Amino acid sequence: METRIGRLVVSSSPHIKSSVTIETAMRDVLIALTPALIMAVYFFRFSALAVIVTCVTTAMVSEAVCQKVRGRPVTVKDGSAAITGLLLAFCLPPTIPVWIAAVGSASAIVLAKQFFGGLGHNVFNPALVGRAIILASWPAAATTFVLPLDGVTSATPLEIMKGAVQGSVPAAWSEAVAQLPSLGDMFIGNIGGSLGETSVLALLLGGIYLLYKGHIDWRIPGMFIGSVFLLTAAYGALTGKGIILYSLYHVFGGGLMLGAIFMATDWVTSPITKQGRILFGLGCGIFTVIIRLYGGYPEGVCYSILLMNCCTPLIDRLVKPRVYGRRKNA
Repeated sequence: METRIGRLVVSSSPHIKSSVTIETAMRDVLIALTPALIMAVYFFRFSALAVIVTCVTTAMVSEAVCQKVRGRPVTVKDGSAAITGLLLAFCLPPTIPVWIAAVGSASAIVLAKQFFGGLGHNVFNPALVGRAIILASWPAAATTFVLPLDGVTSATPLEIMKGAVQGSVPAAWSEAVAQLPSLGDMFIGNIGGSLGETSVLALLLGGIYLLYKGHIDWRIPGMFIGSVFLLTAAYGALTGKGIILYSLYHVFGGGLMLGAIFMATDWVTSPITKQGRILFGLGCGIFTVIIRLYGGYPEGVCYSILLMNCCTPLIDRLVKPRVYGRRKNA
């Protein structure tokens, strides 16, 4: 609402205009995800393309239907639903049946996004909610991975290390090292795993682009990845598994890079202050390591981010920004 007083125009906030819109921000995220998309299709071929198209299409259709039913404007063109579908596809193995991927994608939009009021109102990251539903409902389909190009079923690096942790002796770790892929293959993405989680290089390129555009804060991915590295280094030193090598496999393996760069930094479900983001990233890292080392699953990124999403309102409440013009203890 605007009120004119002479030459002055008085209106409600916000008063600072920016060229950044929802559409341009989502477009930048899609650009940042493109390297991982290319690597996923290159390594896993048609099966990857089928899962990606299914998730993205289902997410967009689900959002349009929900908004029509609720009598709201259809905003599918802003790209947020497409990003949710793409991120969910990146969390799934290439062998998963497309109907399961469709159920997860629809659940992500309907239950985790539109049920809470749509974009900007969701409490949890929608893509991770979709993955959690699939993992709880069809655990075998969600955890069956194949090697790139040849499609042979294989254990992921985290699954191999999980067996070594449970063995808890240096001999078990030595056997695990012999089965692990090289760090070079993990960096490029030539390993078994979920579609968008395998190529560290592609994810780093996307993260650098988002940092350059100012869409994400380095504190969340920095604290997330850094805490996982340090905690697994400490564990490796105490259990005789080595420090640097063991930590790098934990950092390069699984969904850590994808989760830290693209999901934990979600604008809606992460804290708004710098100090809050540090706490958020640290909490994600701690939960991830606890689940990976002591939980039933070899991976913990999904649940760690969802757990910290629950804590975001509390973090924002405890870590408040200083009010300009007011003393600290006022």
